[in-house]
Amino acid sequence: MAGFPHEHLIDFSDYSADDIMLLLETAYKFKEVNERRIKKVPTLKGFTVVNMFNEPSTRTRSSFEIAEKRLSADSLNFGGSSTSTVKGESLVDTVETLCAYKIDLIVVRDKHAGVPRKIADVSGVHVIDAGDGKHQHPTQALLDLYSIWQEKVVAGGMAFDKLKVGIVGDIGHSRVCGSLIPALKIMGCDVTVIAPPTLMPARPDVLGADRATSDLDAALPELDVVYMLRIQRERLEGAPFPSLREYNQLFGLTQERDALMRPDACVCHPGPINRGVELDSFMADHPKRSIILDQVYAGVLVRMAALYLLLGGASDGLDA
Repeated sequence: MAGFPHEHLIDFSDYSADDIMLLLETAYKFKEVNERRIKKVPTLKGFTVVNMFNEPSTRTRSSFEIAEKRLSADSLNFGGSSTSTVKGESLVDTVETLCAYKIDLIVVRDKHAGVPRKIADVSGVHVIDAGDGKHQHPTQALLDLYSIWQEKVVAGGMAFDKLKVGIVGDIGHSRVCGSLIPALKIMGCDVTVIAPPTLMPARPDVLGADRATSDLDAALPELDVVYMLRIQRERLEGAPFPSLREYNQLFGLTQERDALMRPDACVCHPGPINRGVELDSFMADHPKRSIILDQVYAGVLVRMAALYLLLGGASDGLDA
């Protein structure tokens, strides 16, 4: 789309509040497409997108594939144990081979931080970071922002710069934080990170949060949005806390803690949920507080918006 000033979606360091709002507003326009009987527009017909997932993913990969199909883009799914990098080919050689097919955009997920930027440097095509190591996950941040925007700004009548957001959990290892905190700050939100000391980075201020605390109960009454991070069980070998049970008692969002929250506070989670750890079922399924399923749906909308804006698809495709 003419006027979008970015070639890639890798991090938000060069994005403005206006850029992010354009992404959110474009995502909202695609809501109508996704609620039709036939959920397809010709917006990106003739464009080729490569989904290069070098790390396992279910939610992110499936929502990108759905977004591409609904925009009529041609998709090539690439990655896993059969990739040429597993066979010894370098990342650069693999990317150059893919680009020889005259593709238009690469969606990349990788366990190594910095891979999307490297691909952008050598490929000459648009790149979207679908998660790189412990570094960033910008489309996750966008779907979170979209859900918060719809719940608290559009429906709730608040302004982004009046919102107080708490992010709870494994702050130190979270690529969600790497993108969400900068995006929230660009939009003017007040951000608190909440975690046990063993899951907090040595310099939490580097993330851009306004404050850090280990006292969830003290922080909850001040928050408009409570964002619960997934405790990654695969990281438990290092024993960052004594047990999942103790973590739930100190940092889990439970039915008992519901009474500490503002009446209109909402609950977010990037999924998948460890029920009984970061959330109990009462809070995960809370009919008034939980917007977790809204976040899942928003994933398709914001990924459609990102693809559309980066590729400059047909301007009439939104109405086709």
